[in-house]
Amino acid sequence: MSGDDRTRHNRIGIAWMVLGMSAFIGNDAIMKAVGERLPAAQMIVVRGVMAIAVILLVAARMGALGRIRDVARGWVLLRASCEGLGTVLYLAALFHLPLANITAINLSSPLFIVVLAKVFLHERVDRARWLAIALGFAGVLLVVQPRADGFSVYAWVCLLATLIYAVRDLLTRKISSATPSILVTLATAGVVWLMAGLVMAFQGWTPMQWRDLGWLALASLLLSTGYYSVIAAMRHGEMTVIAPFRYVGLLWAVLLGYIVWGTLPNAMGWCGIALLIGAGLHMIRQQRRGS
Repeated sequence: MSGDDRTRHNRIGIAWMVLGMSAFIGNDAIMKAVGERLPAAQMIVVRGVMAIAVILLVAARMGALGRIRDVARGWVLLRASCEGLGTVLYLAALFHLPLANITAINLSSPLFIVVLAKVFLHERVDRARWLAIALGFAGVLLVVQPRADGFSVYAWVCLLATLIYAVRDLLTRKISSATPSILVTLATAGVVWLMAGLVMAFQGWTPMQWRDLGWLALASLLLSTGYYSVIAAMRHGEMTVIAPFRYVGLLWAVLLGYIVWGTLPNAMGWCGIALLIGAGLHMIRQQRRGS
């Protein structure tokens, strides 16, 4: 690939990543707000039906349904299963933590990716990266604040979801480039819907208002956009170039958290966020130098 082509692909990847992270935070904010009135599993099921309908429509318009069997391929299903489990855990935490805090914890995913790549892919990790990982996880602890008053176990639930999301990101690279991104998105939405349906079977159904359906419809559009955009970003751009733009999500989370719920991270939380971002950017810089 020529230098001009690489630059063009990276710009496309950056645009997809910014769009995807913005869409995800919008979805999170809606789910958190509606979750004050409805059970989480029920919201995921209703949102999932709408999201799957949208994705199928888009896939049909793109002519991708001719490869519909790809959604049942091993790597696609395994990635979707990780997404489903991570989503259930993430949303469980979302309803009990400030939006900015949970987003910051979720941004520790690149740290987990490096550790997992070392353990399972035997990639070389130098001392500078281990230092960045240590600082990053110190940042996570400052955000989680395990000894602070009002500490919630859901912070650890969010951290577990983040670990699962890191596995998901590694699996994305294993999927054949011949499989359309929209079908990977469809498989993801389908598995998340099935998992939530199993949980809802034990929770029962809560009557919904039309305004809740409207908000969930918007959430389904944002979720579908986020799924597709992040997958497209990973496939178009170099990870070392597009990864820093994940932090756009944190800016939106802080802004929406303050506007809607009047919450902001405390001083320790801000220090933790700074450490997380600094560690992530340092690892990206090291990876770029080594490539």
